Amino acid sequence: MGAVMIEFNEYYMLVALAVRERANCRGRRVGAIIVKDNRIIGTGYNGTPEGMANCEDGGCVRCEKYRKKSQNYDQCICVHAEQNAMVTAARFGHSIQHSIVYTTLQPCFTCAKQFLQAKVKTIYYLDNLDKKIKKLSVEDKDFNDQYKILCNRFKKHPTKIKKRTLIKNVHNIKKYLQK
Repeated sequence: MGAVMIEFNEYYMLVALAVRERANCRGRRVGAIIVKDNRIIGTGYNGTPEGMANCEDGGCVRCEKYRKKSQNYDQCICVHAEQNAMVTAARFGHSIQHSIVYTTLQPCFTCAKQFLQAKVKTIYYLDNLDKKIKKLSVEDKDFNDQYKILCNRFKKHPTKIKKRTLIKNVHNIKKYLQK
C-alpha cells in the first residue's frame, strides 16, 4: 500500500475527524478545530456542558425525546463542536480573527453567525447539514433563506482524498494508539 500525500487542509480535516471521536451526542458526532498561522489554537466536539450528564446518558432532553434529524440544534443543551473550539481558543487566550475552521459538519445558524462576527476567514466543512423539511411555514422559509446567506460565506471541504479514506485513517490511528 503506497503512502498517500496529505495536504494541510486534509491533515486538518483528519484532525477534526479524530477530535469527533470524543463526542458524546446521541445524534451526529461532530468535531471542529480552529487553525491560525498553521497552528491549531482550538479544538472541540459536541456534547453536554462540563459537569452535566453526557448526552448518551440522558443529559440532553432534545436528544432523549425530541430529536429530529438536523432540526432544532439551537434548542439543544449540548454545546456544539464549533462552540467548544471557540471557547477552547478563548480559554487559552487565542483570538480567532482571521483563522480557518475545519468542522466535520456544516455549522448551524448560531455557530455561523458567531464565526462571522468573530471575523473567521474561512470555514471548511465535510458534510452538509440536512435541512430537508417537506412543508415549510413562511417563517421557516425566511429562516432557511437567511441561513443560506450565511452559509454561502463558507466552503465545502476541498479534499482530494475521499471522506471514506479520511475516516479510515482515523480508525487506523485509533488502532495504533490502542496497542
